This record gives sequence, C-alpha cells and structure tokens, in this order.
Amino acid sequence: MAVPKKKKAKAKTRTRKSNNSKVSIRNVGTCSRCGAPKLPHRVCPHCGYYKNRQVLPVVEYE
Repeated sequence: MAVPKKKKAKAKTRTRKSNNSKVSIRNVGTCSRCGAPKLPHRVCPHCGYYKNRQVLPVVEYE
C-alpha cells in the first residue's frame, strides 16, 4: 500500500475540497411571450405559457 512521504498542508486539502462544493448558478432565461425570468423547459410562472400554448390558468391578484 502506498504511503505519502510528506504531510499535506491544510490549505492544499481545503482548496481541493472547496472546489467541489461550489454552487453553480442556475441557467435562467426569459419568457418569449411576456419577458419574465423563467427556468428552461418549464412553464412560465407569470403568464402560464409553454411552447406558445397556455398550460396553466393565470390567476390575477389585486
């Protein structure tokens, strides 16, 4: 079994571990119908459309 010759520094270990724990930013696009921000391949929460078809009824709040 292989044994390391020298001890690894804490900074070396922590930088390696921190690179794997980064949170990626979600890919947010805009709705082609109303221009509101929405996730790709999802129904627009603002207008209820997906692929130019109304999928969800829109509820207007006063």
